[in-house]
Amino acid sequence: MIHSNLLRPRDGDALRAELRQVAATSGVPVVFGGEVSSNTLYLSEFHGTRTRGLDGLAIAPRSGLGGRVMAQRRPAAVSDYGSSLSITHHFDRPVLGEGLKSILAVPVVVAGAARLVMYAAVRERGPLGDRVTDLMTTAARRLGQEIAVRDEVDRRVRLLETTGSMLDSDASRTAELRSVHEELADLARSVDDGIIRRRLDAVAARVAASLGQETHHGTRAEEMSPSLTPREIDVISQVALGCTNIEVGRRLSIGAETVKSYLRSVMRKTDSHTRYEAVMTCRRLGLLNS
Repeated sequence: MIHSNLLRPRDGDALRAELRQVAATSGVPVVFGGEVSSNTLYLSEFHGTRTRGLDGLAIAPRSGLGGRVMAQRRPAAVSDYGSSLSITHHFDRPVLGEGLKSILAVPVVVAGAARLVMYAAVRERGPLGDRVTDLMTTAARRLGQEIAVRDEVDRRVRLLETTGSMLDSDASRTAELRSVHEELADLARSVDDGIIRRRLDAVAARVAASLGQETHHGTRAEEMSPSLTPREIDVISQVALGCTNIEVGRRLSIGAETVKSYLRSVMRKTDSHTRYEAVMTCRRLGLLNS
């Protein structure tokens, strides 16, 4: 039986990757965000913050800047957070304690609901400008597309699980799974964004591998993919998100030297000379979700 959590990586990891890209391309010193759960926004991902005041903050709809964009489902900004009349001031202590003044918040909207909220901020008064706004809205749109695709994959896999007991034979289950694979491939061809397309291709390749189908290169997926252990896949997945060896070790509860050992094994199996090459090879072979 196939379970959706085997196909879907954590949405927070995708959010972190988008925030890092925004920080690298925009030059904005502080970016952060979080996921919406049960109609509440929980801040969890941070880049450039100096304090822990915002970590884990729970934001209700229409409260503060984040709650406002979550409810309105469109971007909003304040050029002087402390004196702004357009937002409530429930969170002045953690925001001003971080020294943030000019803040842009952008919701990631999927199926008409805000699923995540991304922020860009500086410690000076004044508007952030159109370039930062464009980068943030583009990142939010890209992330929304990816989550929408993940939702659809989960929906189809849940449908397969629900109806599995009612299917007459393994052939019927295989036919349904093949249909999922074909839809994923069609989605990948229809998406313009290269990052999302590669991620879709990776998921499609994993489905193809479970079916024993040929990939678009004409080689059976299991024949072209090196045999990585589950722990090696865990390690290279964290490296693909930009984590250092220490960060990988902390997240997987293993030592940094153990992380290095797994990385060396992955590089040897993928015939790679650097960790970057190993990540790119694993992505190409469909061993990674992102």
